[in-house]
Formats: sequence, C-alpha cells, structure tokens
Amino acid sequence: MVVIAGTGSIAYGRDAQGRTARSGGWGLAISDEGSGEWIGRAAVSAVLSAKDAGEDPPLLSDILKLWNLSTLDQLVRHANASPPPDFASLFPSVLKAADAEQAAALNVLRTAGSALAGLANNVIGRLFAGAGGVPLAMSGGVFRQSELVRQVFYNDVAAAFPQAQVRSSVVEAVEGALAFARKAGR
Repeated sequence: MVVIAGTGSIAYGRDAQGRTARSGGWGLAISDEGSGEWIGRAAVSAVLSAKDAGEDPPLLSDILKLWNLSTLDQLVRHANASPPPDFASLFPSVLKAADAEQAAALNVLRTAGSALAGLANNVIGRLFAGAGGVPLAMSGGVFRQSELVRQVFYNDVAAAFPQAQVRSSVVEAVEGALAFARKAGR
C-alpha cells in the first residue's frame, strides 16, 4: 500500500488476492487532502481566519510577498481568481513558518498529516481490516519535506490500525515502478 502526497494526494492498496482500493486523488478542486496544493489553500484560509480574529500572522506577509501582492484584498481576489493560482507554490513558505513555530502553519501541517492518514485508513479498512501486517509506504514531496506531516500521519495510522507497518523513509515513485517491473518480469 502507498500514500502519495505531492501536488495532489491519493492512497492506493492491493491485497494478496489482487483486490485494489483507492481513497482520494479526485482532483485539486474537490479532493487531494494533505497535498501541497491543499496545504497552500489551507494556509491562505488559516491566515484569513487569523486576520478575522484580530491577529497578524507572519505567514500572511510571506504569502503576499511570494505572490507579489500588497494587500489583504488583493490576496482574496488572487486566491479566488479563475483560473486559480498555484497554491502548491506556498508549501515552502508554510514549511518555513512551521519551522519558526508559527501556529497557523503548524496547524495546517498537522491537519494535512491527519487527512493523509484518513486516506490510508480508508484503504486499510476496506482491504486489510483483519490482516496481520500491512506494509505502507509514503511517497511524494509533502512527506519528503515535512517531518511534522510524517509524524502525524504515522501516529494517526498506528492508532487506527496497529498492524500497519509504515515504512519510516519516504520512497521515490521510481522505486515502486521498478519493483512492479521486476515482479512482472518473473
């Protein structure tokens, strides 16, 4: 089983009988929970909510600078534009803000980890609920770049399905493709 979190996100599994299941991966506008695009959208939402509460989150100025904007009104128009902006481009700024212990960024990354665990848990529940060990790999830039997302993901999956054996290192997609090719060549 694998959970991929890059610009988009998806969980996919195949059991010993060859049955498959997926969760998520339905596209940026309606799904892709925990992805870089989702994290960027959530970060914009978080800074706007903080402004509503009378706070001045430092992440807001990072987002404005990155998108070459000056005001909150410009941010709102830009975020709601059609076509939408590249929200995934905000991911590095969210990581930087989380490293600086900014609450909005930490909350967004924790929520992303939980959302990705939810995708994994859906597939585990459908394919492996009674199984012994369930090998589970993480792949994609979100997992690779955010230790916090990986930690929350691991903890949430382990709490729901202790039999899940989450690989501690992030795998590259090419590793999986090579493994499939080797298996098919047997």
